[in-house]
Amino acid sequence: MDEVTLQFYRDNAEAYAKRTFTSRQARLTAFLAQLPPGASILELGCGAGGDTAEMLAREFDVRPTDGSSEMAAIASKHLGRTVETLLFHELDEIEAYDAVWANACLLHVPRPELAEILARIRRALKPGGVFYASYKEGEAGGRDTLDRYYNYPSQDWLRATYAEAGNWSSLLMERGEVKGFDDKMASMLFVVAQKTTDGELPGIEFPR
Repeated sequence: MDEVTLQFYRDNAEAYAKRTFTSRQARLTAFLAQLPPGASILELGCGAGGDTAEMLAREFDVRPTDGSSEMAAIASKHLGRTVETLLFHELDEIEAYDAVWANACLLHVPRPELAEILARIRRALKPGGVFYASYKEGEAGGRDTLDRYYNYPSQDWLRATYAEAGNWSSLLMERGEVKGFDDKMASMLFVVAQKTTDGELPGIEFPR
């Protein structure tokens, strides 16, 4: 992850944690409805832990993580359980989760690195596992007014990058608008992908 962006979340963890999000509630509910009771879920970029709390309340087996140790500490206090600090490139599990929830976090991955991160997530999913992520739509990577890096994908580029990461039995993409931390409205892409049921492909290698 871009170091300047990561430092932003370290420095603004308390302010960011105080924000309330209601627009994604319907998407989280729809996502969870696809899963069996008690399904194992990896959450990437959990922030203050609001989505984790909802998943736990619905009795799912959730592993919340965040790339910022400061944010992870806030989420741990909020949830009353340990939240791990995990950077995306550190994910190395194989077929461990029924689902991965990555709301508004993979949009900070540098464009040349996104396919590898998606492949790592795909590898961590069980066959048939479901994966949600959201991105700010655009045509080329760049920084916002707060100097945070975004990969700003187009729909075509994002579909091609998911395909580069591996085979998916389905990939659904929707558009919408969300107001960000900078109080600006942003065009978003919401992606739900399902891993093929034939498991892992041979020959995928990841840098160490």
